[in-house]
Amino acid sequence: MSRIGKKPVAVPAGVTTNISGQKVEVKGPKGALSFTATDDVTITLADGAVTVQPRGTSKRARQQWGMSRSMIENLMTGVTTGFKKELEIQGVGYRAAMQGNVLKLSLGYSHEVNFEVPQGVTVTTPKQTEIVVEGIDAQQVGQVAANIREWRGPEPYKGKGIRYKGEFIFRKEGKKK
Repeated sequence: MSRIGKKPVAVPAGVTTNISGQKVEVKGPKGALSFTATDDVTITLADGAVTVQPRGTSKRARQQWGMSRSMIENLMTGVTTGFKKELEIQGVGYRAAMQGNVLKLSLGYSHEVNFEVPQGVTVTTPKQTEIVVEGIDAQQVGQVAANIREWRGPEPYKGKGIRYKGEFIFRKEGKKK
């Protein structure tokens, strides 16, 4: 039995939910999102909560059960509060700045990295060494943050690079003389 799948997803105040077949559409103060579940689960809306049940006892149905419930919960969270990923830059001369819809990153390369921010995601730089990625779609926010981090991931010797806020980097000892 899926522990996650068993819990119903409460519909917050100010959010309208529409279920038609396998498609769940959610509208809230921050926007509208939708999710189409596989045929392995049944989705119902009752008493101000969305419940997900597996169709059958196959392994795939049980896998989709918890995943579908989590996706629906992410829709509810996204249209009410949104999602946020914070990145920090460490290294001498490493910095970030927003110019219009382009994030300009100085990461020790011979050129400046220009990262085009996709639609539906907001990127801000409160400080030169901080990047904040916000949006209503959890997957898109996480993917944009991962794409930015990919330009210069943290290295294990000096810890230079782009890392998630609060991320621990296992440090290695350098060469001995």
